[in-house]
Amino acid sequence: MAKTHRDIQKYLSGLSDDRREAIDAIREVINRNLPKGYEEGMQYGMPAWFVPHSVFPDGYHCDPKQPLPFASVASQKNHIGLYFLCVYMDPDLQAWFETEWRKTGKRWDAGKSCVRVKSLEGIPLPLVGKLIKKVSVKKFLAVYQARVPAPKKKAVTKKIGKKTVTKKKTVTKKKATARKTTKK
Repeated sequence: MAKTHRDIQKYLSGLSDDRREAIDAIREVINRNLPKGYEEGMQYGMPAWFVPHSVFPDGYHCDPKQPLPFASVASQKNHIGLYFLCVYMDPDLQAWFETEWRKTGKRWDAGKSCVRVKSLEGIPLPLVGKLIKKVSVKKFLAVYQARVPAPKKKAVTKKIGKKTVTKKKTVTKKKATARKTTKK
């Protein structure tokens, strides 16, 4: 089981007892079934599991400084949000997960990348564990990289003393857009 980070403890301490119990139960199931290679920590203000930069240096395409998100859970104002990027990125896995969730008789209330539940009783915890166990880092990265193109590398030439050095530099979509805007 992954070690509990101080920031996660701080997050949990700010929750009501019922929400803390639900988030703890979800974390316990995910950590018990989490394949090797993922790490737990805080990401985007919520407890999360991700592919660390040591495994996938490119990071998350939306923000390469962030490790690649895999799953996360948050106590929202009116619900508990279960965010499974692993499901969102894989239509076959998404269809399987929704079908299996509905078979449990629990209410299915999903957005584009999350499932919303009102309480711990609304979560089929064994199914969440089954989902997490199904998606190895290798499988997740293969699906992610097939759907999201790698950042483009651009050659940058610098003159250092008498030598000319050429390096490949990653250009993110955001930087490329900013450059286009400033050229106009």
